[in-house]
Amino acid sequence: MAGKRTIDDIARLAGVSKATVSRVLNHKPDVDPLTRERILHIMEEEGFVPSITASGLAGGRSRLIGVLVPSFTWPLIPDVMRGVAEVVGLTPYEMVLYSINDSIRDNGSNGDVIDHILATKLTAGILAILPGQSSKHVVRLHKHGFPVVMIDDQELPGELPWIGADNREGAHAAVCHLLHLGHRRIAHIQGPLKHLCSRERYQGYCQALEEAGLRIDPELVLEGDFTPVGGRSAASKLFALPVEQRPTAIFAASDPMAYGVFAAAEEYGLHIPRDIALVGFDDIASSAHVRPALTTVRQPFYEMGQHGIKLLLSMLNGPRVPLRGDTGLNGFLSSYSASSEIGVKENSDPVRIQLPTSLIVRASCGSPHHFSDSAISASGLSF
Repeated sequence: MAGKRTIDDIARLAGVSKATVSRVLNHKPDVDPLTRERILHIMEEEGFVPSITASGLAGGRSRLIGVLVPSFTWPLIPDVMRGVAEVVGLTPYEMVLYSINDSIRDNGSNGDVIDHILATKLTAGILAILPGQSSKHVVRLHKHGFPVVMIDDQELPGELPWIGADNREGAHAAVCHLLHLGHRRIAHIQGPLKHLCSRERYQGYCQALEEAGLRIDPELVLEGDFTPVGGRSAASKLFALPVEQRPTAIFAASDPMAYGVFAAAEEYGLHIPRDIALVGFDDIASSAHVRPALTTVRQPFYEMGQHGIKLLLSMLNGPRVPLRGDTGLNGFLSSYSASSEIGVKENSDPVRIQLPTSLIVRASCGSPHHFSDSAISASGLSF
């Protein structure tokens, strides 16, 4: 037979009904194993490529999941998407990517993308990753009864199921590490304060200093923009202070801003970590390879992707979603119930999952920093 094979052709060649072929395509368990094997063998012989949308419609639901992502140039996106893809690859679903460029994302003008999702009804649900100002449009999807899960750190969790990281505790751990190395003048380069994560990281910074009996010095807190240029500009202001007023350590609210601190230190003839200790936040891949390697707070990007898509799948499928092969995930995605170790906000609707961060200690902090006894005594610190 000339032309592209159809599901009817496969059914005729296998001597079964079209419905049986459809059940095989949709990974239904109620097909005789020998029949399933025969159908799959014929599909392979005939070069049959099933239509995901058609098989989904035959089963009464779409087998496509939409993933709304910011620019692929963002260094965190590969890890998040790896977590998403590994889970989706074990299910009957396929992914459709909707990418939003940074300018549209920042001004929240991507309503046409949401209108397209609603109008086409192509996907069964949406995982929205860091939608920024466009989150209001994602909320609109939710209000239309569309299954949505958001991975975000820039807005307060609203009425949507939400996955995020524990920014405050991560920042607290970073500053405590610097304190235990003996530093007492610790500067903080913030991210844009319009973002929730920036405010939470500042709160962690303040908490650590207050616990050590140190006051917050406004001169040592500068707002950046999460970029190397912003980090360099802020660090240059700190390094331009009189020597006795300079910080001995800097906590940058993102790894890219920490890279800017490296550049500013070189410009001012300062050595990291001998003259200035440095900690970032993110642990993007390049942070292990700068010299000196950057001490930083690792965000669980891969795990955020996994938890986000698992939560969405549980919303779509109820108690059980069959997975292919030996997955290490107990064979099924059950109705989402996360353990206490990942910070689920219980007794709330919808689900809030806050994943822990971890401090990755590398060379940029150096060894314990020694001050005079009088300086340590004045600070109220004891180590």
